[in-house]
Amino acid sequence: MDDHAVIAGSVTIRPYHTSDRDALRRISCATAFLGLPLSLFVDDDVIVADILTRYYTDFEPRSCFVAVVGNTVVGYIIGSTDTKKARQIFMRQIMMPALWRAVRKGIFLKKNALRFLRHLMVSVIKGEFRDPDFSRLYPATLHINIDKNFHRHRIGSKLIARYLEYLQNDHIAGVHLGTISSSAKEFFIKNGFSLLYSGRRSYLCYITKDIANYYILGKNSQNKLTYDILP
Repeated sequence: MDDHAVIAGSVTIRPYHTSDRDALRRISCATAFLGLPLSLFVDDDVIVADILTRYYTDFEPRSCFVAVVGNTVVGYIIGSTDTKKARQIFMRQIMMPALWRAVRKGIFLKKNALRFLRHLMVSVIKGEFRDPDFSRLYPATLHINIDKNFHRHRIGSKLIARYLEYLQNDHIAGVHLGTISSSAKEFFIKNGFSLLYSGRRSYLCYITKDIANYYILGKNSQNKLTYDILP
């Protein structure tokens, strides 16, 4: 039997448990920054994992789901049903404390972190993060990541299906997300999302040698679930 079919058939999508926290944080760090080594940017996986996942696991765990093969968490989808409220909590209780810890630990005095911060600030000053706000029509948001050893096993589509079912049951009008990955954009489009906005991000070009496109995609979660489970 095909290995892909074996793994896909053995995947369980279930709600997040607090015991999944470490695995989820590990995957988030391994898949951040297009999967490039974390040490190229910020050499502190605790701070990075806090910024990427802590709001969802600690403040809105009911909006988190994991993909499990055997007893191992191999992927997750985390999100919020109220993006505006989540942003306020994130900035006040997660982002600012994380930045303060980074300063106290001297993270930004390290060459790679300082270089990354400099390019990020230039990108901000150039207005590259002034994106349209789609939270009125698409109030929910999501982030999805899968262990690189389990790509191409339909796990991503199964996670999306479960999350959309959750939003539908809670009567949430729609969901949106942002990505700088062209392959991720195509993946979401094949799963029923529409491209809402396209911009540019230059803060990684000193490593990738190219300015990245930034995509915002959205889906009305109250429509009949007609998305495909991709191979």
